Amino acid sequence: NEEPRVSVAGEIIPAADFYDFEDKYVDGAAKTIVPADLPPGAAEEMAELAQRSYRALRAEGLARVDMFYEEGGRGFLVNEINTFPGFTSISMFPMMWAASGLSYPDLLDEMIRLALERHARRRR
Repeated sequence: NEEPRVSVAGEIIPAADFYDFEDKYVDGAAKTIVPADLPPGAAEEMAELAQRSYRALRAEGLARVDMFYEEGGRGFLVNEINTFPGFTSISMFPMMWAASGLSYPDLLDEMIRLALERHARRRR
């Protein structure tokens, strides 16, 4: 909550021009790449922007900051902050944390720890 951590980035390459419900949940034709294939220095830029976005919105607990990467040196655009990211077998959130060294059980433990920390802080 006080010191947000950032996982490695993930990348979704849709099978068509638009990443829709069918592509995501039905036929699964989209490719998921973890960690994302980014140019040198881009991962650090993305991590800093994710932390700044999280803090600017005063987010707490776990969240996923979704971004678009504009090639050609234009950088990242924040699309949304998802404060309740998916935890299914195809969800990016646990995949990115696993690639960052945090297992699924440890991710759940961290989520509980942050919730208890927030609860204790609000009771003061």
